[in-house]
Amino acid sequence: MTTILFNKPFGVLSQFTDKGTQGSPRPTLSAYIDVPGVYPAGRLDRDSEGLMVLTSDGALQAKIAHPKYKAPKTYWVQVEGQVTPEAISALARGVTLKDGPTRPAKARAMPEPDALWTREPPIRARKSVPDSWLALTLTEGRNRQVRRMTAHVGFPTLRLIRAQIGDWRLDGLEPGQWRHV
Repeated sequence: MTTILFNKPFGVLSQFTDKGTQGSPRPTLSAYIDVPGVYPAGRLDRDSEGLMVLTSDGALQAKIAHPKYKAPKTYWVQVEGQVTPEAISALARGVTLKDGPTRPAKARAMPEPDALWTREPPIRARKSVPDSWLALTLTEGRNRQVRRMTAHVGFPTLRLIRAQIGDWRLDGLEPGQWRHV
């Protein structure tokens, strides 16, 4: 069995081939990982960054990706505006999105993460609008869920980094780097 942790850079698809109909191919995992027989355990949007687990173990892949196992995933979320205690409480209780209520989440304000890498391209910054950071831990993984949840409570996501899946953490992996576990 092979399992690796990968820090997916911004703009990279969380698959090994680009099946899109776009004119030029978009970067995929194959530009970074040349390990036969491993597959992503879950997805991470192209415009999100951070931790992915890739494995050759189908049971492990299911435990991470399938909603019935409720594997916790922690995200560092840079949002537009100074996040309020009311917004954090709403995220912690769960919010109702167009596709139904979310499960309760662990939510807290946090300082900008230490040793955070520069994102290319950088996020849009407006001098008149401050930003702040949240740590948000979910046990479900709907399409663009974190972004929809923060927007629902009035704080649009500017940058989204998955920092942890279960007990696995980024722990110093730079964007594009991976390691065996």
